[in-house]
Amino acid sequence: MTSFHCDLRRMIASAALGSGLVLIAACGSAESPAAATAPAKTAAATTPASTAPATPTPTPTPTPTPTGPLPCPTSGLRASVGSGNGAAGSTYYPLEFTNVSSAACTLFGYPGVSFVTGNGGSLIGRAASRNPAVSSTLVTIAAGGTAHATLQVVDAMNYPNSDCHLVTAHVLKIYPPNQTAPIYLSFTAPACSSRAKAIHILSVEAVQPGNGGG
Repeated sequence: MTSFHCDLRRMIASAALGSGLVLIAACGSAESPAAATAPAKTAAATTPASTAPATPTPTPTPTPTPTGPLPCPTSGLRASVGSGNGAAGSTYYPLEFTNVSSAACTLFGYPGVSFVTGNGGSLIGRAASRNPAVSSTLVTIAAGGTAHATLQVVDAMNYPNSDCHLVTAHVLKIYPPNQTAPIYLSFTAPACSSRAKAIHILSVEAVQPGNGGG
């Protein structure tokens, strides 16, 4: 074999060997496109949304409905003094309260009673004391009906004038039980202007059913 052929074979072998190395190198360095471009998957923690506790809606308190007649206001009453009965230096009068409203109402306890110098005038002596001879009871007065409280008026002449300071009263000031507006009545009687504790001209009992006329 000539040297020319020998050189040609070496060149072919070298070329083939070089091409194989290049292919190997190319295959060895190639990356999978999926591996190169696939994003890393990160597990996201799922946090449940916090829910604020529900605030209960308050239940409104119902206004109690009255189960019976309401107390008699002064504006719904007419006061009068019935016929008196004398006994042992005193006269006893039924102080009457008539319901002039269109609905039943109630009275409970003692009226306030005093002699005064006139309508809206000043007090004469001491206001009536409370006589516990009868118990307080809730009195229902129908429309047009009447209740009463017994009023005792002591004869002012029973007291020495030096203690009594005698005057003549012409007006009674009357507060129906548990009311703050008064009623004025014409009523003439001797009275003591002294406010000494020992001088008791007026006393009154608790309100009772009826007109007190016996």
